[in-house]
Amino acid sequence: MRFLYVIAFFFLIPALSAVGQAVTTQPAFPTADAEVTLIFDVSQAKDGRARGLLGKTDDVYLWSGAGSTETGNAFEFQPAGQTDFAKPFAPGKMTSLGNNKWQIKLTPRTYFGVPSGTPIRRLGVLLKSGDGKAQTEDLFVRIYDGRLSLSRLEPASKDFFIAANTSLPVRFTASQRASLSVLLDGQSVASALDRDTLRATINTGTQTGVKRTVICRAQTTTSPTGQTAADTFYFTVRPEPPVVALPNGLRDGINYSADNRATLVLYAPKKNFVYLLGEFNNWTTAPQYLMNRTPDGNRYWLELINLTPGQEVAYQYLVDGTIGVADPYSDKILDRNNDKFIPATTYPNLKPFPERAVGNTVSVLQPAQTPYAFQTTTFQRPDPKSLVVYELLVRDFVQNRNYQTLTDSLPYLKRLGINTIELMPIMEFSGNDSWGYNPIFYFAPDKAYGTKNDLKRFIDAAHKQGIAVVLDMVLNQADYEFPYVKMYWDGTQPSADNPYFNQQATHPFSVFFDFNHESTDTKALVDRVCRYWLQEYKFDGFRFDLSKGFTQKNTGSDVGAWSAYDASRVAIWKRIYDQIRSYDPTAYIILEHFADNQEEKELADYGMLFWGNHNGQYRNAAKGVTAGSDFSGISFKARNWQKPNVVGYMESHDEERLLFDVRQNGRAQGSYNTKNLPTALDRAKLAAAFFLPVPGPKLIWQFGELGYDVSIDENGRTGAKPVRWEYLRDPDRLKLFDVYSELIKLKQTQPVFSTEDYSVSFDGPVKRLTLRSSAGTAYIIGNFDVVPQTVEAGLLGSGTWYDHFSGQEVKGIGQNAQLVLQPGEFHVFNTTRTAAAKPNLVPYTLNFLTITGVEAEPVDALTIGPNPVQTEVAVSLTNGYRGAVDLKLTDTGGRLLRSWQAIKAGSQWHQTLTIDTLPTGLYFLRIQQGDRQIIRKLVKL
Repeated sequence: MRFLYVIAFFFLIPALSAVGQAVTTQPAFPTADAEVTLIFDVSQAKDGRARGLLGKTDDVYLWSGAGSTETGNAFEFQPAGQTDFAKPFAPGKMTSLGNNKWQIKLTPRTYFGVPSGTPIRRLGVLLKSGDGKAQTEDLFVRIYDGRLSLSRLEPASKDFFIAANTSLPVRFTASQRASLSVLLDGQSVASALDRDTLRATINTGTQTGVKRTVICRAQTTTSPTGQTAADTFYFTVRPEPPVVALPNGLRDGINYSADNRATLVLYAPKKNFVYLLGEFNNWTTAPQYLMNRTPDGNRYWLELINLTPGQEVAYQYLVDGTIGVADPYSDKILDRNNDKFIPATTYPNLKPFPERAVGNTVSVLQPAQTPYAFQTTTFQRPDPKSLVVYELLVRDFVQNRNYQTLTDSLPYLKRLGINTIELMPIMEFSGNDSWGYNPIFYFAPDKAYGTKNDLKRFIDAAHKQGIAVVLDMVLNQADYEFPYVKMYWDGTQPSADNPYFNQQATHPFSVFFDFNHESTDTKALVDRVCRYWLQEYKFDGFRFDLSKGFTQKNTGSDVGAWSAYDASRVAIWKRIYDQIRSYDPTAYIILEHFADNQEEKELADYGMLFWGNHNGQYRNAAKGVTAGSDFSGISFKARNWQKPNVVGYMESHDEERLLFDVRQNGRAQGSYNTKNLPTALDRAKLAAAFFLPVPGPKLIWQFGELGYDVSIDENGRTGAKPVRWEYLRDPDRLKLFDVYSELIKLKQTQPVFSTEDYSVSFDGPVKRLTLRSSAGTAYIIGNFDVVPQTVEAGLLGSGTWYDHFSGQEVKGIGQNAQLVLQPGEFHVFNTTRTAAAKPNLVPYTLNFLTITGVEAEPVDALTIGPNPVQTEVAVSLTNGYRGAVDLKLTDTGGRLLRSWQAIKAGSQWHQTLTIDTLPTGLYFLRIQQGDRQIIRKLVKL
């Protein structure tokens, strides 16, 4: 159920803005049982998400409810079928009036299904797009009961600040003719008899900071006798704040000077005055809570005294009398709309939201807190080259969706063998159910997952297990509720004078509001945010979301231009990197960049790590699709980088799940079908064997080690997904887990898997990885096809090798041996014997085809020419053999490059081979006739 709320306590504090202009009605005094036309003007909406509705001509819907009281739940009754905010609601489809205006006609009692006899006092309404991604803020429509009523037309706001000596127009209408009057602080300033409308003008005077009361009144003596209606609003002449220098040592946010004192500092350049509101003044604009302004006009500050040690106090700022915001630097936020849905088991004794506060968020301060005492103080971060990162979303990883349960899962992750956890964003985001890429407060952990000490306890416990914790950091964008978006806003976008944000994003991938990373203020915020999470919570580094968006170079909608080398973006990232390393020299700095290789190489050589997305290639390979299955780019050497700084991945939160794709779209040949679950799991093992052992850091998406086969689009792309711990009861899935664990163990314990002397051959159906070090050599070979493949033994032809998963020893098979690989079959060979893997994790044993001899044909029996060759070479064979002839062209390492098949029916046989696309070099041509083979060198010019 989705509930919507707006400010109901207009008599206590100034309203944020008028909502009357965003929605109007015809007639002006709608009743429960008569048709009413609701007319919306989207251009008057204040919520940043309403931008997505501007300019639309279709696909706009009403989301609404009806309430039986004037101040209670306005969504007490909802129309039948209105259940999914992310889908169109046909009965609420709006009619366009043009110019961003929309209307709908309805009869409240009928539309909302309110029983006869139950009063309807108001409607809660908003407009949204069909998919719910764009919407207005929550609005109210009053429903009248037929008695004498008033509707104030001017001013629109209920409580506001205004300039001194200003003429304030007042205009209201009554539902029937009556005696009308306007009173200022109890004194009549205008009146009229037997009228339904009255206009008046009030001079605001010169007394600053004092709230004035205006009452509009109507009274009738006609039948029914003695009816009276009134409407009250308030205005205050804007105050002039005292100018006082900021005491030394104070910084933006909360400053605790003693166990019962706190000084609050708000950075608010170009603002005129700020009131501090809170439990200490009953959320009123009391004169003594007008904050001091610094001489440069940039900051406002005030000290609170006589606080109770250890007691939480809610507060917020009222900026220029119209903008209510929580403290952007506070470490705890209360949320009017969402806190009520957080279970007490996740966040015990959560402070209730103060109903008299402005807007939907307030901050919490607490002097004399007992700090969390970290138990693990000697944790050594893993070498970046050996990182095996486990990316997870708390919401979708543990059933209880909290840090306590996540902490309980650490032994499972330790058993898997990963050495780093990457938490998707956990700082306060809009709502409770989200991926977290819509941040609104950068210093407060979102309470939906637990308390801040629960988060610290989780990190502490992870460190005790030898596991680093990386935070997914979202500093490319912020959502509307972030104070520095709201404070500098022009109605549909950040204002031109916003010190932090661009009015329009400089790139095509921004979803919310785009930071200007060349702004001095943004730089200061970024630096403080990063330092805070590393030092206060002991995070070990960051994965920066959409790092390519950290640029002021405006490329509009051109993704290619945005991705091209950008020297200004390089400078921005080097500055951030240097700042972080100045106080934390080993923190991981991982970028989700996906920019030109020149740019990534420069930053990687500087020390940054980069996400390397090869999801599509690994999915194709696992499905048995050779085209588009070359994942060579997961190798830093293929990118011509100096350092192994590619955090390669097959899956991430942002990509389709490999096993789902295999089971839906995998290939089949005969009885071999990759869509069958056991086969699909074996294909996942095959993919993992060519993923984890590639030198350099790697990233696993949650449950990939168990073959998670639910689509990313289940319940919407960012919607909650099923938590699949029941996979642990499936023996086939447990084997996949164990294969992952074995591969991770090899990566972290065997020096050869950390080498930088390696080569890859990932472009064909049979893929190879060769790793060399002083400690030995490892050789991984696998068949990604759906049919058997016969390949040259290559390196296996000499020396002694050990097959890690089968336990078999390979020794002295000879250079002419061939290995027959069944579909999906792979082997991890090592010249060093390692601890045996669990038996039967993979269903493959070695099958070598032994060549009985290499035929020494007479010189005139085989001719190959020309040799050296440029484009085509002719092969002629004369002998008594009849039957199939297989020709295979390999490189000097045994890698198959070309193959041809033919039938030799007579004593003479001829074949022309085209090799014009091969690079210059030495090759071997192998001609197989039954159990005999001829091998010749071939030189390509």
